[in-house]
Amino acid sequence: MRVATGYELLDSGDGRRLERFGSRVVDRPAPSADGLRLAPPSTWRTADLRWDRETGWQGADLSPWLVELDGLRLELRPTAAGQVGLFPEHATLWPWLRQAIADRESPSVLHLFASTGATTLALVRAGASVTHIDGARPTVAWARRNAELSGLTDRPIRWIVDDALAFTAREGRRGRRYDGIVLDAPTYGHGPNGARWELADALPDLLEAAAAVASDDAFVLLTAHSTGLEPDDLGDALADAFPGAGTLATERLVLQASSGAALPLGSAARMIRG
Repeated sequence: MRVATGYELLDSGDGRRLERFGSRVVDRPAPSADGLRLAPPSTWRTADLRWDRETGWQGADLSPWLVELDGLRLELRPTAAGQVGLFPEHATLWPWLRQAIADRESPSVLHLFASTGATTLALVRAGASVTHIDGARPTVAWARRNAELSGLTDRPIRWIVDDALAFTAREGRRGRRYDGIVLDAPTYGHGPNGARWELADALPDLLEAAAAVASDDAFVLLTAHSTGLEPDDLGDALADAFPGAGTLATERLVLQASSGAALPLGSAARMIRG
């Protein structure tokens, strides 16, 4: 497959977003894109792929393709849920992660809800060893494929298919400690017994388990994309779970389009313990 470079948000509005992932332009829903589109209709007609909940994916070529982003080579593909395997808003947080790692020698990082692995690979490229946790076996296989494409299969990554809360609780009982914890918590999920949970209800337990495995000077990055969870809500949750944190900051995750539109895609809170 030919490799194309980069990501660009071309425009957003009227409940949709238009993005360029390497060589392909993708038109898909974005509930937070509640403004007007700023790019002309001709720009939107350049889409190679379009996804709607009712009709699924439409386009001449639905096969996987490769993208290079920040030194990583990643395989993208259309999924049944309207995703392509890359969440570009996370890349805006990689500089902070690199800085948090920079002064540490081979820090160990627990990455929960790690999905297709772009952030995991950014962490190991920066010098961390990563325990990559995701509950879906095909998604972990996809992440391993991205590690192979990026030439990072020799880096210290533990690939684990497991429930995030159950795994973290077991690590706490084992006395394991991590120098960094990254959580990209989904809006809802299912526990090991199949019970459905909502993030707003499950977040305190997740962070309590994370705090139990965090070293005294650990860094923590929490992101969420749930309606109703504002940056301050995430910051308050971190402050409750990690009392006495040395530094704590919050932000809204917003991508700026080349058209001038702004697309909010969630919230983030980050802290360094100690």
